Amino acid sequence: MKILIVSDTHKSHRNLEKVIERTDHIDMLIHLGDTEGGEDYIRALADCPAHIVSGNNDFFSDLPREEEFEVCGKRIFITHGHPYYVSMNEEYLKKEARIRGADIVMYGHTHRPAYSDKGGLITLNPGSIAYPRQLGRKPSYMVMEIDENAKVNVQLLYV
Repeated sequence: MKILIVSDTHKSHRNLEKVIERTDHIDMLIHLGDTEGGEDYIRALADCPAHIVSGNNDFFSDLPREEEFEVCGKRIFITHGHPYYVSMNEEYLKKEARIRGADIVMYGHTHRPAYSDKGGLITLNPGSIAYPRQLGRKPSYMVMEIDENAKVNVQLLYV
């Protein structure tokens, strides 16, 4: 299972278009919020199952605030992250993910990529594919692959 993970497109789809065009087949797209009304276009562009949550800039959106689902035996919890104060740190989010029994928790909001695999919980943020804020300001995204043995491999990539 190959999953493309993005966040914070803020109506700017140019980099997402490039990534989808050059990435070999993807089985699923996960968008972690702040589409600002672009979710229908993003779903059509991905042309695969997509999980998209609302962000703090998705005003009047019908998107869910968060989702929980299973992929290849891994329980995944996704949120934009702002209700869990991820701009300060990941502790509230990690606590919530553990309460929910998640194996993997994903968030956006900070526009900075992050990854950890500690205590049986993978925590990741792909950064922003459109408006990065980390040192060097490279638009970023992640590709996660889960094999038939439920082994997870996550790559942080740049546009």
